[in-house]
Order: sequence, then structure tokens, then C-alpha cells
Amino acid sequence: MAQPVKGGLRGLALDYGASSGRAILGKFDGRRLAIKEIHRFANEPVRLPDALYWDAPFLYQQMLESVFIATASGHAPDSIGIDTWGVDFGLLDRDGRLIGNPAHYRDSRTDGIMDEAFQRMPRASVYKHTGLAFLQINTLYQLLAMESSPLRQIAHTLLMTPDLLTYFLTGEQCAEYTIVSTSQLSNPVQRDWSRPVLRAFGLPRAWFPDIVEPGRIIGKTRADVNLQMRLSSPIPVAAVGSHDTASAVCALPVDARLRGRFAYISSGTWSLLGVETDKPVISGAALSAGYTNEGGVFGKTRLLKNIMGLWILQECRRIWRREGVADSFETLAEKASREKPFSAFFDPDDKRFLPPGDMPGRIRQICEETNQTVPDTPSKIARVVYENLALKYRWAVNQLSREILGEKIERVYVVGGGSNNALLNRMTAQSLGVPVYAGPDEATAIGNLLMQAVALGELKDLREIRAVVRASFAPKMFEPGNRAEWDDAYAGFLKVTGLRE
Repeated sequence: MAQPVKGGLRGLALDYGASSGRAILGKFDGRRLAIKEIHRFANEPVRLPDALYWDAPFLYQQMLESVFIATASGHAPDSIGIDTWGVDFGLLDRDGRLIGNPAHYRDSRTDGIMDEAFQRMPRASVYKHTGLAFLQINTLYQLLAMESSPLRQIAHTLLMTPDLLTYFLTGEQCAEYTIVSTSQLSNPVQRDWSRPVLRAFGLPRAWFPDIVEPGRIIGKTRADVNLQMRLSSPIPVAAVGSHDTASAVCALPVDARLRGRFAYISSGTWSLLGVETDKPVISGAALSAGYTNEGGVFGKTRLLKNIMGLWILQECRRIWRREGVADSFETLAEKASREKPFSAFFDPDDKRFLPPGDMPGRIRQICEETNQTVPDTPSKIARVVYENLALKYRWAVNQLSREILGEKIERVYVVGGGSNNALLNRMTAQSLGVPVYAGPDEATAIGNLLMQAVALGELKDLREIRAVVRASFAPKMFEPGNRAEWDDAYAGFLKVTGLRE
């Protein structure tokens, strides 16, 4: 590991989640990282008559506000890194101007689009070339849904969301690999755009910038940004794990002294559950199980499954607030812990949970359809959501360990905002029957900051990064305890959902 940096190295992590964004200032002394949130803002989609959109100008303005707050407080960063959610993108015209606001992945334009996609290229071939699981939100299907749009006729460049924000900040156009790997347009073995897929779907290779790996400097803040922010000198902008999950997995507090295979859950709006591998796993078993090969830092692959996650409760809470119930997530979890266990089962990945809307009503409808007890209060609904997430984690881990890897998962690391939910973490340990290590909650920003340190030459590899994480942010362990009641619940979960092992 590097020697202590004189005065400390300051980085600014701009971490855009699918529901909120934050700016985290980090100071790295060569051994430990200290972080401080300096700005937080809502990331609300905008529904116009034709579609659901992201507000790209607002997101860029919040970036500038974050830089201003850091510099005005006397903490001008030595570097900046940007990470966001996956799959979404912006199109630029030939003059480099953004063509409209980027569409939101939860927009309905991709409903049913995959049937058309597989007429262009068979499902197995798409998986062979991309290693990515089939979600209608993937960039590939969004572009197919736009095939007749005039926007495609004037498009000159496609930039994934963090690359778009980096372009606004620096003027440099690039494609960072971890975010590109969420598109279903790239080859995970070559770590490059998949030319067979681009050809099959009529997508010009010229649209797509050359791919860069995380851990290098992309460029520096533009002259107009420097003038507007009153910067004494341009700030380098680093390619980090630009997909937020890639940065989060980078910051796992993995103890190399513990032997055996570990899994991770990046827990937030989505639950991304998987393992880290040295190379992609593109097999019939992985395809059947719906596992995806996304890019990691230092050439790693994140073999994972997308599970709906806390989005379900986020939407429930939005509805309850309108009805006058303003319980925080912490209060909901505390009340849920006192409710009767295992009153109803459902699959958190039921397609009805994907779009925004009346999530409590959808849960009640599913329970009525399956002749189960219908949860009728927020705390009862929260209880069944947490339980069914923990049960779905068990199902996904069983598929991973038995069907794909052929080896047992010995422990699980939970990072992200969900790592603060002691009830869900305890349920996860009990459901899986293995220890769960929870934290850090700001893993995405931490991984972002430490990859900035790599780009500036202060750290050299993943082992050093994770040693810093362990030294700086101790996780909390949850023991599995008595698993018998969870075995019975799991049998009920499989019966009601129809999921097979």
C-alpha cells in the first residue's frame, strides 16, 4: 500500500442513484479513507405526455453545485469521479448537442419489445455475445423501441449516463466499460462493443466511443466550468467503476484471510446479488438462471442477478405519504419486526412491480389471487416485502452455488443503503444460513473515491483498495441462528411463486 499522502488526497464522488444523488468528499491519507456527504438531492423522473424521462440538465446542475460546495468550503478536490445507475443513455447530434432528455428505463416503451428483438437475433445468440441477462430495460431494447424515432435519424453518438455527465463536465467522449457492460451491446470476454449485436440491430459502430477501463484519468474540467466555479486550475476527472454497482462491489470489506466463496448483495433500489469472478461465465446454466455478466474493476466480472429490491417499499412509502402515513424506513422496519411472520409469499420480481404506481395495491392483489392473507397495514406489507426479498435471495444463491458455480457460498457481504436495515440483514442471514456482513452503506461512493486514488497512482490493485475499506469502515456481522422456520417458509415461497430449483 502507498505511503501516507502529505496533506491527504481529496476526491469528490458524484454518486447518482435511481432515486437520489449525493456528493461525497473523501480524504485518503494512504491508509484510511474518511468521507463526508456535502450535498444530496432527489433524482425524480419527469412524466411528459409521451414518455417518462430523466432531467439531465438538473442532474448536471447538481454536479456543478457539488463542485461549488466543495471548493467554497476550502476543500477543492484533487479529482472527480462519476457513477450512476445502469442501462440508460443520451444521444448527441453531430455537433455534440444532447438530443432531448434521456428516457427513463421504467418507461413503458419497451413493453413486449424482447419478442421482436429475438426475431433479429435468437435469444441464445444474444446471450452468447453479451453474457447479459434479459431485462426489457436494457439499452439494446430501448434502442430497438426507438427504431422509428426521428431522434435516431439525427443521432451521431451514444453515451451511457455517467459518460454523458462526464462529457458535460470535460468535453471528452468515452465509454467506461463497467457501465457499457449493462447495455447488452458489449462482449464480456473482449470487453468491447459486440459487433455482431450492433450489426443485427442496425446500430452504427460509429455511434459508440472507444471503451476505457476504470482507474485512469479521462480529462479535466472544461474552461467554462473552471470559470463558472472559480477554480484556480482544472480538476482531473477519473474513470471509476461508473456503474454504481461496480463501484459498490469494488468497496466490499472482504477479508482475504477468510477462505471460501463469498457472495455480495448491493442493496438499494435494486438488489444486485452475485459473485466476483476472474472471467465471464457464459453457460447454459447461467442463461437459464438469469445470471448476468457485468464488468468489474481490474478486469473482474460481476456475475449477478437483478432482484427488484427496496424499490417496492420506496414506492409503497410514496403512496403511504400521500395517504398521510409518514413513517421513515427505520420506523417501518421496527414496526414490521413485531408483525406475524410469513403471512404471505410472492415473487419480488413479479413484472407488476417494475413500473411506478400503487405498490401496496399490487401486493394486496397478488395475495388475493393466490388465496393468502392480505396484508392491510404498512407494517404488515413491509414485513412481507422484507421476508420475500430474503427468500428470493436464498433462491438466487442456491441457483448460483448449485447450478452455476458448483460450490457453496460461505458468507455474504451486503453493501449500500440496505446494509443499514438490520431487520432485512438478519432475515437474509437466517434465510441463507450463512453469516452476513453489512456495510459500508456508502460503498458506491467509497469505491468511486478509491478508484480515483488508483487513477492518481496512490493505490495499485483491488487487494489494496479492500484493505483500506476494512481499515476505514468495519462491517456489522449477522449470524444465521435457527434456520428451521425459514426452511418451512422457503417451501411455502416456492409453492406459491412456482419458482423451481
